[in-house]
Amino acid sequence: MALKYHVIPVTPFAQNCSVLWCDASRKAAVVDAGGDIERIQAWVDSQGLAVEKLLLTHGHIDHAGGAARLAERLGVEIEGPERSESFWLDQLPTQGQMFGFPRSEPLTPQRWLEEGDTVTVGEETLNVIHCPGHTPGHVVFHSPAAKVLVAGDVLFQGSIGRTDFPMGNHQQLIDAIQQKLFVLPDDTVVIPGHGPFTTLGAEKRGNPYVADPRYR
Repeated sequence: MALKYHVIPVTPFAQNCSVLWCDASRKAAVVDAGGDIERIQAWVDSQGLAVEKLLLTHGHIDHAGGAARLAERLGVEIEGPERSESFWLDQLPTQGQMFGFPRSEPLTPQRWLEEGDTVTVGEETLNVIHCPGHTPGHVVFHSPAAKVLVAGDVLFQGSIGRTDFPMGNHQQLIDAIQQKLFVLPDDTVVIPGHGPFTTLGAEKRGNPYVADPRYR
């Protein structure tokens, strides 16, 4: 019995909405429900999972735009991101207008998360790591037992998150990846916010933005 995961690409930005679930209890969490909530719920229902919470890595519209509606529909609460992400969550209506998304109201999660916190999914526990740079309050979720990292828009296969948005900080992002993520086991599977899965070892050796020549 272990933590399982499945990705459902949502929104025109093909954002990787992740469904995490505890195989023992069949309880689940939906991470970054950016939109297409009917499709998310249909998949969850088809698997016989009971969603107990929603998790957010950060407040960009393609990651958070559908979260409030899905949480209300399922009768569950939202946890994350870190409190400084209110900068983006307060602007969800403006973000939606800018990118042609369905309207989303400003969002305040029931629980803000901080570095060192944990979140539970059924009987499984994930560690919360604050990784600012792409956005100020971005968090990622790490399961040591399952060797999986839900990375949002921090780290991608061969790339890193953009830092040219308001409140972005390139050096903060580099530091977060190298000092917080690259200390985790190399065989950790990375579920990025967009694109294919990778591993921390592969990115440590070959990512042109953050690779360390010592590991090549």
